[in-house]
Amino acid sequence: MKIRHLLFICAFLLFSGLTHSQTYSLVIKGGHVIDPANNINEPMDIGIIDDKIAMVEKNISENEGKKVINATGMYVTPGLIDMHVHVYYGTKMDQSLMNGPSSVQPDAFSFRAGVTTFVDVGSSGWRSFPTFKHQTIDNSLTRVLAFLNIAAEGMRGGPFEQTTLDMDPRRTAECAKKYASDIVGIKLAHYSGHEWAPTDSAVRAGVLANVPVMIDFGSATPPLSLEELFMKHLRPGDIFTHPYAYFPDTREAVIDANGKVKPFVFEAQKRGIKFDVGHGGGSFRWKVAIPSIKQGFIAEVISSDLHTGSMNSGMKDMTNLMSKFLAMGLTVQDVILRSTWLPAQIIKRPDLGNLSKGSCADVAVFSISEGDYGFLDISGEKLKGNKKFVAELTVRAGRVVWDLNGLSASVVH
Repeated sequence: MKIRHLLFICAFLLFSGLTHSQTYSLVIKGGHVIDPANNINEPMDIGIIDDKIAMVEKNISENEGKKVINATGMYVTPGLIDMHVHVYYGTKMDQSLMNGPSSVQPDAFSFRAGVTTFVDVGSSGWRSFPTFKHQTIDNSLTRVLAFLNIAAEGMRGGPFEQTTLDMDPRRTAECAKKYASDIVGIKLAHYSGHEWAPTDSAVRAGVLANVPVMIDFGSATPPLSLEELFMKHLRPGDIFTHPYAYFPDTREAVIDANGKVKPFVFEAQKRGIKFDVGHGGGSFRWKVAIPSIKQGFIAEVISSDLHTGSMNSGMKDMTNLMSKFLAMGLTVQDVILRSTWLPAQIIKRPDLGNLSKGSCADVAVFSISEGDYGFLDISGEKLKGNKKFVAELTVRAGRVVWDLNGLSASVVH
């Protein structure tokens, strides 16, 4: 009986050891974890089971992971949220960013920059959103969320974005509520008139749908007042995009002629207005960004405004854009905060942008390359820097979807 009992115990321990060795489907070890939502900024290991974060702690044994990734010397963060992109791509050559050639395919640009969530801002309106959802959102591995344009067609260009009669708050809000899991806000963009009705229609739709509003001023002449926008039309939690743009004839800048940030801009931040970089191909100038940041006016959200007009210019991708903010003096931690947890909160999706236990296993791993780098704004002016983010690995819902240097691969002998 004693021998049989000992054999049973040995078999049990062996079986327990085998199952224990497979606790996690993926373990990321040795990296410096930056998770602003949970106030983590130190070396930690991450254990993933299937598509969920299961554990973040100091020392997870390699024996507990089916696959183990060594991230020593690298930063491990939540998957990035790029809160300003245009990904309603299509073949309608006369339709610009709405089902047209100016938007880009999400998966082709997201993971290679550490991005796991794209937020398309206004490419579709209530009339065109169902096609966008079917064609792009539902067929992308990248998580794609959307701000719905107050213009019913979206960013189709020309008169489609200027017709105020087609800016219907009720129908826009109804669409936003119907697709609440996909739509996180309302957008006004490119309107060139000199009246406030489109702004107010967008805000009204935001009120009805209980979502934030993003405003991108068009090219009104003379320019509409930013102070009036921030203090009289937008609500706390609403968003102004392209704050570092410079179009003095058609859009008021946040700085004055002497490069000083206008006092009402700081008051707007205190009031709760949020600012979104939205770099793009025409909306980021060093002459605005550098003095603004030196004076303490820092946009809450670092975002790319990705489209065909920005991807090959000064913007390039999120890693290049984040590196620009390092060059302007932000810390790695602050850059990650403005690329993960702050945008998640602004779009009211606290389930994203963090590494909390039970959250979706969206993870990015970055190295910081040191060298002599030059970063361009939209005018071609260069700011020199010595550090650059490199996206080494991206995990989307527990699956490795980008691996620059084979961190997750076995070595050929």
